[in-house]
Amino acid sequence: MRAINLLPREDARRGRQKTQWIVLVPVVGAVLLTGVLSFAFLSASGKVKDKQAELATLQDTLHAIPTPDASKVKSQSALASDKQVRVTALSAALSRRVAWDRIFRELSLVLPDDVWLATLSAKAPVSSSVPAAPAPAAAGTTVAATEFTLDGYTYSHPAVARLLSRLSVVPDLVNAQLQQSTLTKVGTSNAVHFVIVADVRAPGSGQ
Repeated sequence: MRAINLLPREDARRGRQKTQWIVLVPVVGAVLLTGVLSFAFLSASGKVKDKQAELATLQDTLHAIPTPDASKVKSQSALASDKQVRVTALSAALSRRVAWDRIFRELSLVLPDDVWLATLSAKAPVSSSVPAAPAPAAAGTTVAATEFTLDGYTYSHPAVARLLSRLSVVPDLVNAQLQQSTLTKVGTSNAVHFVIVADVRAPGSGQ
């Protein structure tokens, strides 16, 4: 009697196992891909809901802020405008102010030791926009006429000339001129009495 092997051949069994793996791998991959996509979708959906909730909260907060009263806003605008007008007026006034402390300090630095003053008179320049008794200057100019007067004494006429030359270097004084220089007696000594006038430079004008 001849023996017959009823078991499947080894190569046929291996072929069936290989076929099973070829079918299973795509299926498993599809299942994994579907799971990953589902997780990403759920995560994105949760983030969108969180952002929508945050937006709704911010909108509620914005709506809860009271609307400013129009009359108060108008009043504040008027106050700001009035403040600006005052600041502009103050700046204009300061720009026309004469720095007398600086002028007197400069004068004290150039005054010779052998000269002493009896009187000193000074006044600020008058703008042409202010009516004056003399013929008015052209528009936009500054009236400059004997704004600064020095009345004093020294020992010689050369000392008077030296004082005039020193006054010419004072930036705030212009057109220094000798009005009078006469020999006179001061006690028992001879002295020269002089009167010098100059113009005060208008504030804001070029040096």
